[in-house]
Amino acid sequence: MGRSRRAENTGFACGHCSAPVPANTDGHYRNHCPYCLWSLHVDDLPGDRASECRGLMEPIGLVEKSGKGWQVVHRCTACGHRQPNRLVRDGAAPDDLDLVLSLPWL
Repeated sequence: MGRSRRAENTGFACGHCSAPVPANTDGHYRNHCPYCLWSLHVDDLPGDRASECRGLMEPIGLVEKSGKGWQVVHRCTACGHRQPNRLVRDGAAPDDLDLVLSLPWL
């Protein structure tokens, strides 16, 4: 039996900076820390939570995708998997846009 979206959308402690990250409140999954932008390799395909890797994912780029807006591209430091994740613009803890704009990929 599949897990519900509500069960998947929970808060967590960032594996990179240890900040407490609240669940997203804008209807989407939160896939990364809003304070340092690092993520955790939990998906094989977006949203499936099927990866066994669980390596830390470093923010390495920024892309704009039609219908999804701006996304941070993450690369797993353990296996090299790359995955874009939508920026969180609203809710309890939106992404730090000053940090996004200060990163060297721009």
